Amino acid sequence: MSATEPQASQDQSRPFVLAGVSMRDLLASCAAARAVSTPPRVPDHVERSVGHPKAA
Repeated sequence: MSATEPQASQDQSRPFVLAGVSMRDLLASCAAARAVSTPPRVPDHVERSVGHPKAA
């Protein structure tokens, strides 16, 4: 048995505890990460600079 493998006596004496996160908190953190990492949208219409009037 290597030093990194748990011993059988430790597995039986200590209960397995899983630190939990609520689904609401998990989904909120995913939404926040997506909002921060997504670049801003390109505007649907881009106004042209008025340098030359259009010909009639």
